[in-house]
Amino acid sequence: MRGVFIAAGVALAVSILLTPYLIRFFARQGFGQEIRAEGPSSHQAKRGTPTMGGVAILLAIWLGYLLSHAFTGEPITLSAMLVLFLTTALGAVGFLDDFLKLRRKRNLGLNKTSKLVGQLVTAVIFGVIAVRFANAEGLTPASTNLSFVRDITVLSFGAIGFVVFAYLVIAAWSNAVNLTDGLDGLAAGTAAMVLATYVIIAFWQFRNACALNAVAGCYQVRDPLDVGLVAAAAMGGCIGFLWWNAAPARIFMGDTGSLALGGLIAGLSIVTRTELLLIVIGGVFVVEILSVALQIVVFRTTRRRLFRMAPFHHHFELAGWAETTVIIRFWLLAAMCAALGLGLFYSEWLTASAGL
Repeated sequence: MRGVFIAAGVALAVSILLTPYLIRFFARQGFGQEIRAEGPSSHQAKRGTPTMGGVAILLAIWLGYLLSHAFTGEPITLSAMLVLFLTTALGAVGFLDDFLKLRRKRNLGLNKTSKLVGQLVTAVIFGVIAVRFANAEGLTPASTNLSFVRDITVLSFGAIGFVVFAYLVIAAWSNAVNLTDGLDGLAAGTAAMVLATYVIIAFWQFRNACALNAVAGCYQVRDPLDVGLVAAAAMGGCIGFLWWNAAPARIFMGDTGSLALGGLIAGLSIVTRTELLLIVIGGVFVVEILSVALQIVVFRTTRRRLFRMAPFHHHFELAGWAETTVIIRFWLLAAMCAALGLGLFYSEWLTASAGL
């Protein structure tokens, strides 16, 4: 448990203290956000705000994780390194996207094909390693079964099918967080709540892992405590970044941060065997990406718009809500989704431990 607090505390401190230096550095380099012309007119005032702040979150995650191991002396595990690889690789894709936007002075970075290729390569590497290397107990970092709170054994993908499934999960969540990152602090605050939930889930799985406590309701998961350290470091990094990203934002996380956090959340769901539960925990992200999909489908079939603007948060802005009102209400929804997901997780454990 001490490692969890160290990881979160170090990442929080690094993110809070490093971000002001990034703000000044990016401002001197002219790395200011370009605002899309078709967005809400009120957002044009944000043009020139430094972006690529996700760099601070990534550094905070790595330093928080590594220093927690330095203090506790616990070994670094494959599951945690896989999630960190996924986070960093997608962060690199996002960084390239952000850099091209800044270089071209337009809100157009990598084209869709290039971004999807980056996500595909990263997901394939993650998926192959996750189901190939087992520990002494025969557990791999991921399961080839679909999972809610634990494996649904009748829904097995097989090794190749799992890699395809992993790509779909990773692409969906990285894009969902990316779409949510449209208001000051919205993505960072929502991600922090999801990550806090995964700190609790991973620690509970560690306390009730079958390798340590082979009783009814135990979890067949690998390296849950170390995965919890990654989630704790990421939570601390998001909260620290939110100090500077809250409205009015001094810096944006950019695709560097949003793609990285989306990949991180997806990776956590896969290694903790909670892919379906994440749909509940990250409900705000789900609503955001669904709003875009529905807007496209309805417009192409009826030539009418379902929402004033997608993603969903812009719909409320154009309805006259203040930006801070939208953010706070979405945060409240995110908190309710996280609480509901945690409640479902715990209630399933009560049922399983009772042998029902």
